[in-house]
Formats: sequence, structure tokens, C-alpha cells
Amino acid sequence: MTRVLLFTLILLLSPSVLQAQTSQQWRDSLAVLNKQIRRFPKSTDLRLKKAAINIELNQWEYAIEEYGNVLSIDPKSLAALYYRAYAHTQLKHYDQAKYDYETFLSIVPRNFDAQLGLAMVKRRMGRQTDALEEMNRLVEMYPDSALSYVARAGYEAELGQYDVSLYDWDEAIKRSPLNPDFVVSKVEVLLTQKRNAEAREELEKAVKRGIPRSSINHWMNR
Repeated sequence: MTRVLLFTLILLLSPSVLQAQTSQQWRDSLAVLNKQIRRFPKSTDLRLKKAAINIELNQWEYAIEEYGNVLSIDPKSLAALYYRAYAHTQLKHYDQAKYDYETFLSIVPRNFDAQLGLAMVKRRMGRQTDALEEMNRLVEMYPDSALSYVARAGYEAELGQYDVSLYDWDEAIKRSPLNPDFVVSKVEVLLTQKRNAEAREELEKAVKRGIPRSSINHWMNR
């Protein structure tokens, strides 16, 4: 996986639902929520907040359990399905994560994050054909999204499918021409193929477009 694809996944799949706090502050908040849940056990809002804190504390099993509690109250809770899939993925419970993403998409078929999550889970399961099909579907549904092409380009490069990967990096760059990470990822593919002159040309074009030379200077000097 390229570093750009990893960054994209972290950005898209991270819950980020509460303000940043210290570990102790999270635990204090958790204690307060546990008391409130004992008073209002059917409150899905309280349980979702508790599960989000469990995730912040890397308490994946507790988060999964709590999202299960939410789904027992509201079987169509999109937040519970999505973030339980995320938690399952952290524990490499890929079958369970796949089930939750697919259930989510059965309710909301055109959801970018869930579609991407499902594609990434199938990639991690080693289901190459299925993963590429999911990524193709993502591009078809969101042809104007640079991230659709980023996801597919990173996987194609990982599979050694360099020509189609370069095509997808070009498409991502067209849609986000000032993103230095996309340029660097394309350059990595070119260098893998020992196409050093083309890699240098790509970097020079990026600078001319307005990408700061400092952000890609390491690659300029290679």
C-alpha cells in the first residue's frame, strides 16, 4: 500500500466524532457516559458516544460490543454499522467488517466511505478480483472524485499493474492538481519502472502548476 493510500484510509475511516482529549480525559468521559447509560439504557446517542471513546482508546472489542448494543436497539443505525466495520478491520475481523459494510450499503447504496471501506476490506482479504470490482464501482459512482482514482491506483501499483496505475494517478492529479502526495505516488510508480526521466519531468510539471518545490524536494534530489 502506498503512503498516500494509507493516509486516505486513515482520513476516511477514522471516526473523529469527538474533540481531541488526553487519555485520562477520555477515560473520565467514559465513566460519565457509563453512568448515563445505566440510567438510559435505550439511548443510542449515549452508546454511540461511548463506542467512539472506546475507539479513541483503542478498545476495539468494547467498541464492537457497544455498536452491537446500538444495533440491537436500531438495526439500521448507519453510524453503528460503519464504525463497527472500522473496529472489526482494526482487529482483522475481515468477514465481520465486510458484512457490516455490505449491510450499510444495502441501506445507503451510494456512500463513498462505506464503498471504499468494503473495497479495502476485500483487498486485505486477498480477494483481488472482488476488490478491484469494488474500486471500479467506486470510480463509476464518483468519477469526479480524485480519491476514487487514488484508491484504485494504489492497489494497482501494489499488484504490479503499473500502466493502469499511472493512468489512475493521472486522473487523480487532473482532479486535484496541487496535491503533492498524488504526484509523489505517480513518481514512485515511474521510478519502480526505472522511468527516471519521466519521473523528473512529472516533478517539474508539478512545480510549474504551483506545487511548492519544498514539498517534493526529496524526490527532486533522487
